[in-house]
Amino acid sequence: MLLWVILLVLAPVSGQFASLILQAPLSVFEGDSVVLRCRAKAKVTLNNTIYKNDNVLAFLNKRTDFHIPHASLKDNGAYHCTGYKESCCPVSSNTVKIQVQEPFTRPVLRASSFQPISGSPVTLTCETRLSLERSDVPLRFCFFRDDQTLGSGWSLSPKFQITAMWSKDSGFYWCQAATMPYSIISDSPRSWIQVQIPASHPVLTLSPEKALNFEGTKVTLHCETQEDSLRTLYRFYHEGVPLRHKSVRCERGASISFSLTTEHSGNYYCTADNGFGAKPSKAVSLSVTVPVSHPVLNLSSAEDLIFEGAKVTLHCEAQRGSLPILYQFHHEDATLESTSANSAGGVAISFSLTAEHSGNYYCTADNGFGPQRSEAVSLSVTVPVSRPILTLRVPRAQAVVGDQLELHCEAPRGSPPILYWFYHEDVTLGSISAPSGGEASFNLSLTAEHSGNYSCEANNGLVAQHSDTVSLSVVVPVSRPILTFRAPRAQAVVGDLLELHCEALRGSPPILYWFYHEDATLGKISAPSGGGASFNLSLTTEHSGIYSCEADNGLEAQRSEIVTLKVAVPVSRPILTLRAPGAHAAVGDLLELHCEALRGSPLILYWFYHEDVTLGNSSAPSGGASFNLSLTAEHSGNYSCEADNGLGAQRSETVTLYITGLTANRSGPFATGITGGLLSIAGFAAGALLLYCWLSRKAGRKPASDPARSPSDSDSQEPTYHNVPGWEELQPVYSNANPRGENVVYSEVRIIQEKKKHAVASDPRHLRNKGSPIIYSEVKVASTPVSGSLFLASSAPHR
Repeated sequence: MLLWVILLVLAPVSGQFASLILQAPLSVFEGDSVVLRCRAKAKVTLNNTIYKNDNVLAFLNKRTDFHIPHASLKDNGAYHCTGYKESCCPVSSNTVKIQVQEPFTRPVLRASSFQPISGSPVTLTCETRLSLERSDVPLRFCFFRDDQTLGSGWSLSPKFQITAMWSKDSGFYWCQAATMPYSIISDSPRSWIQVQIPASHPVLTLSPEKALNFEGTKVTLHCETQEDSLRTLYRFYHEGVPLRHKSVRCERGASISFSLTTEHSGNYYCTADNGFGAKPSKAVSLSVTVPVSHPVLNLSSAEDLIFEGAKVTLHCEAQRGSLPILYQFHHEDATLESTSANSAGGVAISFSLTAEHSGNYYCTADNGFGPQRSEAVSLSVTVPVSRPILTLRVPRAQAVVGDQLELHCEAPRGSPPILYWFYHEDVTLGSISAPSGGEASFNLSLTAEHSGNYSCEANNGLVAQHSDTVSLSVVVPVSRPILTFRAPRAQAVVGDLLELHCEALRGSPPILYWFYHEDATLGKISAPSGGGASFNLSLTTEHSGIYSCEADNGLEAQRSEIVTLKVAVPVSRPILTLRAPGAHAAVGDLLELHCEALRGSPLILYWFYHEDVTLGNSSAPSGGASFNLSLTAEHSGNYSCEADNGLGAQRSETVTLYITGLTANRSGPFATGITGGLLSIAGFAAGALLLYCWLSRKAGRKPASDPARSPSDSDSQEPTYHNVPGWEELQPVYSNANPRGENVVYSEVRIIQEKKKHAVASDPRHLRNKGSPIIYSEVKVASTPVSGSLFLASSAPHR
């Protein structure tokens, strides 16, 4: 049953609010259905509007009730309604304030322990209190962990029992309280429940695990339990004495770090306590190693150390360093012995001295952090020198003059310093001191006099030792040879025996001589004992040219200077040729006597003779020589020539010249004598003339004309024949071709055997033959008496 209350708000105008009244329940709880009723007096029209906090909430129109079906805190506020008075003005009701109340207080979750020990039970209670006006309203309860419902859900009991709590059950817990039928539900604040786990035995670790724990190394101790509580107290102990403690709120335990000193050696453990008793870890042993210091090497002996056989003791000790320590003894970087020491005091070794024990000694100490080296101690053992060994060193297999010779003397044994002496044929060359012993060298620039025996001597003040003798033969390279010609006369002549003599003035035998002509090898001759060598030649014309020779004794071949040889050729028998300007030689003509030797070395001197009377001479380097003669009647007769090049004169065959006077009588004795001969050779001369013309055209030449000798016939030609070997056996026949005294015909046929095919016939230098006859052929019409004619005849048959 709802209690209604009418609140009247009096306005300044009397009776203004009494005509319209708003009715509301006295108290309102969450979830209640609330009715606000607007009642009007007479003469008030209900065209109502309901307001909340002066804001229009709804238009009621003709209705009087406004319903709030399910009240909540948002419905709190001041309400009133309005209407219209008949024929007047609007009116407003009284103001009603509604305060929605909670049927029960907000629940709070209570736990029997918010830090239960793992495995223990926990009771959760959802505490709330009902309003006095609603004390009879039944409530339901529900419990949650995080966002998961616990148990079967809603229950009439405000308690929830958890039989055992484990570490996985830690979390936020809360509860809900609701009225029936769950119209009002209220959540409690969330509460954290941490399940406490008693600390397990922690584990102590040392890092780095395999560190070389020497002084100064930074070491970390880490203590950790298998399951940590929020706050665990860790303590570290060294040999039962706590180092320091650390309380952490994490899952990875606690750590401490420090740099090692020698005092840190010993056993370590840690404890973990999270309020349920401290649990200790297993002990961890830590051994701090001290690196060894530089050791000290001492050398001691009861005997004099300068002699072989003395006993010596080497003692090595490091003043600081963790045991065990490995000691090593060294001689010139070679390890002698290694010894491990498990106690202080160092180690020692002893041995008897030999020559090889001289040198520097040192020792090393190592306990795992790298060896430490002592200072070096020098030991000198004096040993007499042994017999030295002499070695001769040259830059090639055979010692040669000019080479650098190194005399190397070495005593395999002997204490330094050693003084070395060098000897050549027991004559001292010099001395060299070797401060460190071993060996010494002496250099020589070789000459021919350095051949002989060498030795050396070594002396270190105790005894002198002499080496064996070593022989050296110094080879002299050949000098440039000299080539000379040896012939039976001053001028080398074909057929002479020529001796080529080659000789190198210097050079070690044997010497091989080579002979060359125009760089072509003639032969070789060996001179086993040195000196020179000769090579013979029977001279021919081909032996003219340049000659040289070469000498070689295996070191370096030397070539002589070039020598030129000119082989002279004696002149051959010369050939005399008489040349006239025309077919007929007359008194006053210029006659050319041409003499030529086909073989013979120049310069050739030619002599010309008429009836063995010297006409004159002329020299010519080649091609023969000529002598000119202006003819007179006395020049008829025999002619000859002589050629001489200093190797013997040669005389030509005799050539006869006829100069005959002619008269106007055509039947004179001379004409009668030659007419028959001319008739007999007329056919031959005509054929020869035709052949000559054909050969001249073929050679590209025209027969030469002689207008001076033939003034009446400008077309007459002097024939010249080239290379007609078939005519060599012809004999000239001279006769009068017209005995009856008519026009006299003179014929002269010249047969020429040329050396050159295309020589010009008019050039007397080209009229060369080997005894061929000369025949003149030309037709003359005599109009006036002729004073003389030229007839040529050879005194010997022509071939």
